[in-house]
Amino acid sequence: VLGTRDYARKCGFTSVVLGLSGGIDSALTAAIAAEAVGSGCVLGVLMPSPYSSRGSIDDSRQLVANLGINTMTLPIEPVMNAMEDTLRDAFAATTPDVTEENIQARIRGNLLMALSNKRRALLLTTGNKSELAVGYCTLYGDMSGGLAVIADVPKTMVYRVARWLNETRGRVVIPEPVLTKPPSAELRPNQTDQDSLPPYDLLDDILRRHIEQHQPAEQIIAAGFDADTVYRVLRLVRLAEFKRKQAAPGLKVTDRAFGTGWRMPIAAKLT
Repeated sequence: VLGTRDYARKCGFTSVVLGLSGGIDSALTAAIAAEAVGSGCVLGVLMPSPYSSRGSIDDSRQLVANLGINTMTLPIEPVMNAMEDTLRDAFAATTPDVTEENIQARIRGNLLMALSNKRRALLLTTGNKSELAVGYCTLYGDMSGGLAVIADVPKTMVYRVARWLNETRGRVVIPEPVLTKPPSAELRPNQTDQDSLPPYDLLDDILRRHIEQHQPAEQIIAAGFDADTVYRVLRLVRLAEFKRKQAAPGLKVTDRAFGTGWRMPIAAKLT
């Protein structure tokens, strides 16, 4: 909260804007923002797509009510359709893949940047450290913004902090469904994060050992972790370096954050 408040104030911003997906990351970021700059200075933007669940939309609206922040809804389907029409010939010989998913994220990023520009509000990104570590984020999409509030907070810690908020504020801040439903980017039907990543408790343990404790793959495997999983995770970390170099500045929380605490080349030999 202090880091967000100081960064916004020292950069000349009196208000902030962020996207609300109905997930735990944007919920926690919004809660931090409300305490940092005041509920009336926070704009939470819902940008539903055809893949957004009714539950996620309802959870976002409940969060807005709990926090007392400002909100607006900008459905992205019309822009998705316009992009599809524009790219139809160029994509004619291809099959849908992650490209179409990234287009959705970049549409949302453009809308948020437009609001940030027009309102002179600081755009907060909502990605966590686990996602940033393995590149489970979209460059020029959900990574677009001026401050990455929870970029050094692993996913498992995000849940702990969210539950702590509910316990210590004497009221429900983060809606209970947000804390219990499987995390999902909702960029395709029936998608969950675990379609692409190991379970977060396992992933965060591997990442903590490698990033914060400087353990190589062999040492992590010797501690009892599956070798294929370890090599896969560490490879994803190396591959995502180019994304992290272009990420918004983040607030340091753990012993070793990406940025000044993590100096790695973008172009490295991959094994």
